[in-house]
Amino acid sequence: MRPDTPAENVDHTAEAARLERTAGLYPADAEALLLQSAAHLELAGDRPAATTLYDRLLSTPDTLENPHLVRALKASNLWEYGHEAEARAIIDGVRASAPRDAAPWVIVAEALESHDELEAAQATFTEGTTLLLTDVTEPPYSTRPLLFGRHRVRRMLGLPHDDWDALADTLHSSPVSLDELHDPKRVWSLGSDNPAELEAEISRLRAELGAYREALSRPFPVAVLHWAQGELAELVEAYPSLATEYPSREEHLATIEASLRELASSGTPNLGIVTGTVPSYEAFAASEGSSPGDVTLLPQYATTLAARGRAVAWPPQRGAGCWCGAGLSYGECHGAGA
Repeated sequence: MRPDTPAENVDHTAEAARLERTAGLYPADAEALLLQSAAHLELAGDRPAATTLYDRLLSTPDTLENPHLVRALKASNLWEYGHEAEARAIIDGVRASAPRDAAPWVIVAEALESHDELEAAQATFTEGTTLLLTDVTEPPYSTRPLLFGRHRVRRMLGLPHDDWDALADTLHSSPVSLDELHDPKRVWSLGSDNPAELEAEISRLRAELGAYREALSRPFPVAVLHWAQGELAELVEAYPSLATEYPSREEHLATIEASLRELASSGTPNLGIVTGTVPSYEAFAASEGSSPGDVTLLPQYATTLAARGRAVAWPPQRGAGCWCGAGLSYGECHGAGA
């Protein structure tokens, strides 16, 4: 059940409770499940309960995979039910911490934008874009909302196009240009008596809806399965039939990077890596009524982990550590020569 499902088609309070119960059963996935639960609570109008969930996650910051995202979501939620001062303080903290992930930047910038703080929103979008995309040849799929949001706010402010706006135009695939979609005058045409203007606006809205549906159709990345060194050794020892798939640790890592680069070159967006564990994989195989030694289960397991929010975006953001866990930056490790 997606949190964006219309309220009339789902009981968001019940769905939030179900997800919270599920989080108790699967502690490894608790962060992703509780964030979904909080989203349902926001849609149900129970924003204080959503804040309680965000606070519950933030009470153990050392165990969170993305604490900046949780703080950004909390700030956005707080502002919606009157806690502006606290929300602003959290937003300032998120910006000062300079997260290496696009999502927190987008959420706090959109919170500012939705409350008519356009100058601050533009500055926030620009800070995130500059941090994550300077000297990056191919912007990761996850950074597109950052570029598109920045383009939208700058259009509303009447600012001239710059290089980041041009890049956003290039990445935008809808038949209606970003300039047209983000035109502040669009709102005027909605009250027009001119059939031609109304028809043009309907076409723009259809294009915008098509792009939104396309994004929703890919709620999680196309993910490649990665095994840490110890887990891989345990896996192959327990299930020798998988040795043909994983002849060595070095070949496993090289295959991951090569597969992702091939997918990227073919135009596949939103790529990621999921890291498996032997107990988790064995439980998945049991749930499928199959043997863990069945090599055809591996891609299904990867997809399941991605659907649970376990995927890490590939390629890593500029300056981030390599996905293989070697302790080097991606550019010094598997990203060398990319």
